[in-house]
Amino acid sequence: MATSEKAKKKRSFPTAFTVLFMVLVLAAVLTWVVPAGSFERLTYTEDGQFQVTAIDGSTKTEKASQKTLDKYHINIPLKSFKEGAIRKPIAIPGTYKRIEQKPQGFASFILAPISGIGDSVGIIVFVLILGGVIGVVNKSGAFDAAMAALSRKTKGHEFMLVVIVCSLIAVGGTTYGMAEETIAFYPILLPIFLAAGYDALVGIAAIYLGSTIGTMFSTTNPFSVVIASNAAGINFASAMPIRLVSLVLAQIVTLIFIGRYAKKVKADPSKSLIYADKERIEEVFLKNYDPNKVVPFDARRKLILIIFALAFPVMIWGVSIGGWWFEELSAVFLTAGLIIMAISGLSEKDAVNTFIAGAADLVGVALIIGVARGINMIMDQGMISDTLLEYTSRAVDGMNSVLFSTTQAALFSILGIFIPSSSGLATLSMPIMAPLADAVHLSRDVVVSAYNYGQGWMSFITPTGLILASLEMVGVTYDKWLKFVLPLMMTIGALALVMLGIQTML
Repeated sequence: MATSEKAKKKRSFPTAFTVLFMVLVLAAVLTWVVPAGSFERLTYTEDGQFQVTAIDGSTKTEKASQKTLDKYHINIPLKSFKEGAIRKPIAIPGTYKRIEQKPQGFASFILAPISGIGDSVGIIVFVLILGGVIGVVNKSGAFDAAMAALSRKTKGHEFMLVVIVCSLIAVGGTTYGMAEETIAFYPILLPIFLAAGYDALVGIAAIYLGSTIGTMFSTTNPFSVVIASNAAGINFASAMPIRLVSLVLAQIVTLIFIGRYAKKVKADPSKSLIYADKERIEEVFLKNYDPNKVVPFDARRKLILIIFALAFPVMIWGVSIGGWWFEELSAVFLTAGLIIMAISGLSEKDAVNTFIAGAADLVGVALIIGVARGINMIMDQGMISDTLLEYTSRAVDGMNSVLFSTTQAALFSILGIFIPSSSGLATLSMPIMAPLADAVHLSRDVVVSAYNYGQGWMSFITPTGLILASLEMVGVTYDKWLKFVLPLMMTIGALALVMLGIQTML
């Protein structure tokens, strides 16, 4: 028995933290191998001027006019800057220069996760407050009562819940870029999926893949397709019909994929890719759930769930319309939490201790988010992101149209690993990459779609994105996720290239 247990330990896949630190080592090594370089940048300032930042860091101010943009070969309408559509610095085409190498050594490697946590404090506070609120709602018995009621209502039609959740989140992803906010859904929805007879992978897929498909095939997402189109100097609606068709097809493929797996697991739980973790995961998410136990869904528990649920439309409104970010979102859930604590029937001491315990449950998730951010920071400090962009722009220069669009999608997938921010990648790359389409007689909306599909495709698995934090929420290892999702990832990638090819020929 001892020998068997030792063998099992040797075969176990590294934790999310170990995976991230391995990527962090790779990022630090790249700063020694990849030449350092930079573009000059142009920024629209608060006082209505253009500020040009040279590679040596010196700055000069120029008049905010179309003439200035033409001077720097930036084919973007002036109104995109004045109306706030482009707020981040724009890379100036043709200004790339090699600079002194900035290799990141041991000290930078150790400091990177700490700096990343400091830089991610907004989302970390959001995650901890969310954990505290969920802990109190759990303690009140509201979730258990709601699950029992929902199980009775959906008996025999459980997969409809997966379809609804995945589709609604995809809508959020395609319209306003719902991504980090989905972390809030795992502790709430996982128990429902598990109680319905599915495994945790079905729950992760419904939530994470919904967001991924939505953002990959963005239609009105201001953080990707809109800002990329503005940075490319075109109207974001110019390729809307084909992107909408692509979104619908990708969502159908995804639901079929999840449905086939879910049906197999429900019929025979041993077919689950995470069957060995079944008891451990259910112990966490179904700890107090007993399908034979009648938990009264009384007025107090209904009120608690209503208050908790109302925080979500407020959150969506704030992010999509109100210009909110994680500080405001944290305030929304903290307010909901305080009201729930007051009406929960728990004593003051019990309510506070439950809140703290709930927050403690998500400390691991919060730290993973910070460490992932540290990877991006070490690459920024090594000044290699601009070099990678320069290399990729050279790689597609002079290709024929179909090969050009396909290669661009592949290159944006690679760039998406090193620059996971969709808006950051758009503002940095589009002024460089979009004009290349002119040389092969293609519309620039093809480049925007290639950027959207490429970056979104890599987000299925990239460790610097949200996937490791999502897996940590549920307690599933990265290798199991890869085994589950890679077939779908390849299928969606092929679909994206076909749709990109059709767009190229239109």
